[in-house]
Amino acid sequence: MPIAPAELLEDLVAANRILAQEGILDAYGHVSVRSPRDPRRFLMSRSLAPSLVTAADVMEHGEDSEPAGDTRKPYLERFIHGEIYRQRPDVMAVVHSHSDSVIPFGITRSALRPVYHMASFLWSGVPVYDIRASTPENDLLICDPRLGQELAQRLGACACVLMRGHGMTVVGDGLPEAVFRAVYTERNAKLQGLASQLGGPIEFLSDAEGRRATVSNRGTVERPWELWKKQALGRAWGA
Repeated sequence: MPIAPAELLEDLVAANRILAQEGILDAYGHVSVRSPRDPRRFLMSRSLAPSLVTAADVMEHGEDSEPAGDTRKPYLERFIHGEIYRQRPDVMAVVHSHSDSVIPFGITRSALRPVYHMASFLWSGVPVYDIRASTPENDLLICDPRLGQELAQRLGACACVLMRGHGMTVVGDGLPEAVFRAVYTERNAKLQGLASQLGGPIEFLSDAEGRRATVSNRGTVERPWELWKKQALGRAWGA
């Protein structure tokens, strides 16, 4: 029995390639989706540069974040995904990246906040996880269940959590939304950084604007997803 429908595997491959194409992932970083067969499990590629991922590289991981009956090398930070899925039943897809513009907000006191409507989902807050709080001697990697649990707890009910000196992790109700949020978190960080260099205070979105724009944008996520998927896979979506 296949680990997932062919369409979902194609979407997971597309998500990897889109995020590489948009500069959110490079040789590092990863994206996963909750298994449609068992919500305690998730699907993610073997340890591989995202732009090289194919359907044959996808492995099913159990609730302990270990590959299920697959001996290929997994990503070291698979526990990010497994522990978020364990704590957040509403989350269906997870992206972890080291995108450049986000890094400064995890190492300074400047909070990442939504500056335009495309990143309105950031209205609920963007917490920062500092691994040193529990593990002073570390390599910054989330490479065991305990650290994954801590990160998931720091994420809480938010859409995005930053990781000091490391990057970000975003979640969504499916691959299209998780990819959308990863792309626009990076773009918001870049715009906020640019705005901070200009005179005067930044006019961030209000909480009410953030909530309303998030609802509106959720109804249009398939538009960029269709475009990005076509560009990433080199053919029409659904063909």
